[in-house]
Amino acid sequence: MFYAIISEDVPSSLPLRATARPAHIERLQQLKHEGRLLLAGPHPAVDSSDPGEAGFTGSLVVAEFSSLEAAQAWADADPYVAAGVYAQVTVKPFKKVLP
Repeated sequence: MFYAIISEDVPSSLPLRATARPAHIERLQQLKHEGRLLLAGPHPAVDSSDPGEAGFTGSLVVAEFSSLEAAQAWADADPYVAAGVYAQVTVKPFKKVLP
């Protein structure tokens, strides 16, 4: 089943994101390689695909896991969590309808 991992950044998270980004992206690439990643990306703090110094307010990952517990464990091990990027992470089941 798919699960949505919805993360909210701490204020001024851009420097923290920069430090942990390579390890964060590596884990997402692994999900993609395994055919389990539906989508992933950050929420820009301003209405722009490149928010510059405004940074990001959070992230969304939708991926396939064997259970809610497995999805939560994966989210808890995110390098962004360890780096203090996220103030809050919510994991919940996701049902893909379209496309």
